[in-house]
Amino acid sequence: MLNALEVFTTVVVGLMVGVEFSVAFVMNRIFSALPEDSHQLARSHGGRMLGALMPVWYISSLVLAAVWAIAGWHRPGAGLVVIAAALLILSVIMSVLLLVPINNQGKTWTPENRPADWKEQMNRWDRYHYARVAVIIAAFTLLVIALA
Repeated sequence: MLNALEVFTTVVVGLMVGVEFSVAFVMNRIFSALPEDSHQLARSHGGRMLGALMPVWYISSLVLAAVWAIAGWHRPGAGLVVIAAALLILSVIMSVLLLVPINNQGKTWTPENRPADWKEQMNRWDRYHYARVAVIIAAFTLLVIALA
């Protein structure tokens, strides 16, 4: 049963990493190439859609890693899983303190009501997101090493 938990956790975290990597390095670049109104509307829609999904995914990933760390405490690699769980905690803290406040504003913007500095705010969100992606990639890497 523990093996199934390890594999399931790794897959769930890996998929989350893939989505967040895609947002950072694919989707936002596509959005930036669109005309200004379309760019902003795409970012707002993405913020609403992923803003509803990602909190559940982040917390689920953290809970799965914590359960793995507890259940597999006696097994080799447990320390790596604990560090991965700590990195996932960091990613949740980063999300709540840095990214969610910007996203909560951005997801309500339209071409008619967006602030003059909306691009600067989105650039700040992107910088925080790059850091968060690095953190969750590190967590995923540790889980893969612990699984192997």
